[in-house]
Amino acid sequence: MIPLYWYLLVAAALFSIGFYGAMARKNAIAILMGIELMLNAVNLNLVAFWRYVKPEVPTGEVFAIFVLTVAAAEAAVGLAIIIAIYRSRDTVNVEELNLLKG
Repeated sequence: MIPLYWYLLVAAALFSIGFYGAMARKNAIAILMGIELMLNAVNLNLVAFWRYVKPEVPTGEVFAIFVLTVAAAEAAVGLAIIIAIYRSRDTVNVEELNLLKG
């Protein structure tokens, strides 16, 4: 059986990579990909803790499915917003987007 801390180390590495990807990128699509990596790290933590604490009650799995649903909705809405911005501004670079300036 794999120890819990291995799952936590992998999730921490995945979250760190996603955080770096979301903070260091200028492309809106790459930022969304970083956010998806962070959400997957959270899912890994939820399932790992569920497996090691109370495997008889499916709460960890239910929370993971809920997070996957929220991530899918976030990706769909985020991509729709990015496509709309690209059509009006011809760029997905977040530093060039100043939609609130008049």
